[in-house]
Amino acid sequence: MQTGSHDWAKLTEAAEAAADVAGAVIRPFFRAVLDASLKSDRSPVTIADRSAELAMRAVLAERFPEHGILGEEFGLERPDAALRWVLDPIDGTRAFITGRPVFGTLIGLLEGGRPILGVIDQPITGERWVGVDGQTTRFLGPYGGRVGTRRCTKLDAVELSCTSPEMFTAAQARRWAGLSGKAGRMTYGGDCYAYGLLALGQIDIIAEADLKIWDWAALAPVVVGAGGLMTAWDGSPLRDGGDGTALAVGDPALLGPAVAALAA
Repeated sequence: MQTGSHDWAKLTEAAEAAADVAGAVIRPFFRAVLDASLKSDRSPVTIADRSAELAMRAVLAERFPEHGILGEEFGLERPDAALRWVLDPIDGTRAFITGRPVFGTLIGLLEGGRPILGVIDQPITGERWVGVDGQTTRFLGPYGGRVGTRRCTKLDAVELSCTSPEMFTAAQARRWAGLSGKAGRMTYGGDCYAYGLLALGQIDIIAEADLKIWDWAALAPVVVGAGGLMTAWDGSPLRDGGDGTALAVGDPALLGPAVAALAA
């Protein structure tokens, strides 16, 4: 399908091909004995992260040599390109190295800094979410689930999620408490997988911090294409170089109350 100036079929085909090769690299390392080194931000990285990113870069560069590529492990190529792929080979490396299948491969595409395409791929469970600007998110998986966020307008009825409280500064933790204290239920854990579950109506709100562009670029199109919204904690658009906060809501009616709770 071609809409406007983009051939979405070719772009999504390339993104899914990149996810396929990343999965082929990652699966043999899952629950294997791995050495994980710590990067400057104290986050872990393994040979699986680096090898998967190199494989994805090769696929995308072959198909779109004029596009930019930014990856968590190997930085930016062609910074002046109008379209830029943003890659996180294993979002949730801590989950990966501890054998929990809630990590994922993230592939986003930016135009002028705005996410226009995103893939969340879970290579162990075989689940994949594909979000494209202006289109309904597509979900593939063997365990059921239908794309569509849940209608829920009141904070005291929501299912709230966050990967870990360790991602918050002291000030952010106080703001988070303003939201979690009003939520119906809450759980920790999930990394990018939680955003896929929000797109399936299983989770209503996710509020996180300390996110880099490769953490959220692929998520926003998936969330929006399923009927939700994704912004910073103050309700402003996500942007590279922002404050690192991210707020995803399944029902757009929850955005205002969630922003207010996080500001209290």
